[in-house]
Amino acid sequence: MNHQLKLSVSPHIHSGRSTAGIMRDVLIALAPATVAGVIIFGWRALLVVALCVASSVGFEALYNLIVKREQTVGDLSAAVTGLLLALNLPANIPLWQCVVGSLFAVIIVKALFGGIGCNVVNPAITARVFMLIAFGTMATQAYPTIVDTVSSATPLAQMAQGTTPALTDLLLGLHGGAIGETCAVALLIGGAYLLIRRVISWHLPVAFIGTTFLFSFLMGGMDVMHALSMVLSGGLLIAAIFMATDYVTSPSTAWGKIIFGLGAGLITCMIRYFGTYPEGVSFAILLMNILTPYIDSWTKHKVFGRGGKRA
Repeated sequence: MNHQLKLSVSPHIHSGRSTAGIMRDVLIALAPATVAGVIIFGWRALLVVALCVASSVGFEALYNLIVKREQTVGDLSAAVTGLLLALNLPANIPLWQCVVGSLFAVIIVKALFGGIGCNVVNPAITARVFMLIAFGTMATQAYPTIVDTVSSATPLAQMAQGTTPALTDLLLGLHGGAIGETCAVALLIGGAYLLIRRVISWHLPVAFIGTTFLFSFLMGGMDVMHALSMVLSGGLLIAAIFMATDYVTSPSTAWGKIIFGLGAGLITCMIRYFGTYPEGVSFAILLMNILTPYIDSWTKHKVFGRGGKRA
């Protein structure tokens, strides 16, 4: 009997999941936050979401066509990038800025670095930082936005003035803010779905959220409600659950994810309490993305059979 040994590079075991399947799960997990954002902010929020998703997918398809690459829009990564960007924007943002943000995320951050799997930083979060810096009006509207049924300032702005927002308002999203960051219940439902589907692990979100809670608890005079409000405010939950956990730009080891989460939480709180921006989540994730290769190197598993002393 002729037995042939087949040689191939790793990985040798396939989970059966595809990129499109994972991205589909992310889109499903973001659905509750998207629906909540449209209910809270009205039709304008739906228009922003539709425009960001459509322009992101369109830019990726056009880029692949121009450079004569295989079309990759079917993997749904561009759709996820567009939706995440939209959910991090205020509903009353000028529509042309949505297109510019999508162009920056898909072409500059992702495509020019080689496409999915090659980008150094998260496209959606980097595009948001770019828009915060580039468009002064967007930077002011992103936080104290008052749209349709929402008639109050953002929770972070309220706490900066010494007022603690109501817990029910934070959970249900009845306050100003970006489209997808306000309703904590919807974001937690999406996070639970990703954990059940094993798309993400608990290490990074728990470390990120836990660090923010502990730091806020200490800085807020040991006030649990203050710390809880800091966790449920701003873009912390959507960032910790959906953007910091990006496969490409986050560490691959469990300890690496914990270190990433600790660092992101610490940077977020430092900016919130001592910086000029009321929110620090975007900058925190961007900085930790840059450190990810080093974190992976520090926490990588020792290769079996190596590291021992030679005889």
